[in-house]
Amino acid sequence: MISQPDNDNSREQPMIFIIIGKGYETKDAEGVELHILLAAPDDDTAVREALNALSEEGFIEADLDQIGVLTEEPVEEPHASAYQGALEGEVSIIRFN
Repeated sequence: MISQPDNDNSREQPMIFIIIGKGYETKDAEGVELHILLAAPDDDTAVREALNALSEEGFIEADLDQIGVLTEEPVEEPHASAYQGALEGEVSIIRFN
């Protein structure tokens, strides 16, 4: 679990996690590829908040495959906007059709 940077510098911004997975809106539906960006103090909280956000968006199930911390601000859309949303406290869900 990551809770502090691994050097002596303090973080100027919150940790922004990216979670990659697949969400399902109905039981027999084909899954939708997802990237979820959010600020959280640790990976357990990030996963919990991501699952809550997916539930609020109508997903009944999710397979979360990877989680990581973004070390640089993305410059390309849609991740750049999602990153800004995460900095503002939003859980940003990017859907790939």
